[in-house]
Amino acid sequence: MPDVNLITLTDPRAPAAEAYRTLRTNLMFYSLDNPLKTLVITSPAADDGKSMALANLAVTLAQGDHKTIVVDCDLRKPVQHDVWNLANERGLTDMMLDDAALQNPPFQDVGIDNLVVLTSGALPPNPADVIGSRRMDDVLAVLCEQAEYVLFDVPPVLAVTDAALLGLKADGMLLVLRAGKSRRDHAARAKEELERVKAPLIGAVLVNALYDSVVSYYYAR
Repeated sequence: MPDVNLITLTDPRAPAAEAYRTLRTNLMFYSLDNPLKTLVITSPAADDGKSMALANLAVTLAQGDHKTIVVDCDLRKPVQHDVWNLANERGLTDMMLDDAALQNPPFQDVGIDNLVVLTSGALPPNPADVIGSRRMDDVLAVLCEQAEYVLFDVPPVLAVTDAALLGLKADGMLLVLRAGKSRRDHAARAKEELERVKAPLIGAVLVNALYDSVVSYYYAR
C-alpha cells in the first residue's frame, strides 16, 4: 500500500490535496500545443520535500484518468520505493543494462488505477554518466510510449549535476521549495544554474505552507 503521508490519498478534500489538483490543471494547460509529457521534479537542496510532492502529483494525475509513471531517477539516494513501500531489486538501472528490461520495464503496481512506479534499481558508480547517456534517451522513449505523463524524481540541483542533465532531455522541470526550510539564496542559485544550462524550468511548487484560502500553494513564473 502507498505511504500514509500521501495527502491526496488519505484526505483528498484537504486544502493541500486540492492544491495538487490545481497544480495538475496548471501543468495540463501550460502548453496546449506542446503538452508536457516528461516532467523532472527537483529541489535546490536535500529535505525540501520533492519526492513526496512528486508522489502526490502523480496520484492526482492518475485520479484524473491520465496514465502516469513515477520514475526514481535519483541514483544516489532513491526514496520512491520507500514512499510506496516497494522492493527495489529491479528498476531503472536494469533498463539501462538489459535490452529485455528495456522492452518490458519492471514497473510495480501500487494499487492505484493509471499509476505505476519504476524504482531506481541497483545504484551505479557513475550516476551522472548514466543519466547523460544515449541509453537514457532510449529509456525515455520507451516510457513515453506507455504513459501520458512520466514524472522523474532526481537529486537536488545544488548537490550534483544529475537534475540539469535529465532536465535537458525532458519537456519541463519543477523546483520544489519547502516553507520554513528552503533558503532563498539556494532557490535563486538553483534557478540560475538551471537557466544557465537552458534547462526547461517552468515553475516552482511551495510545500508545507500554512493554509491561506487566498494564496495558492502553487505558483509559476
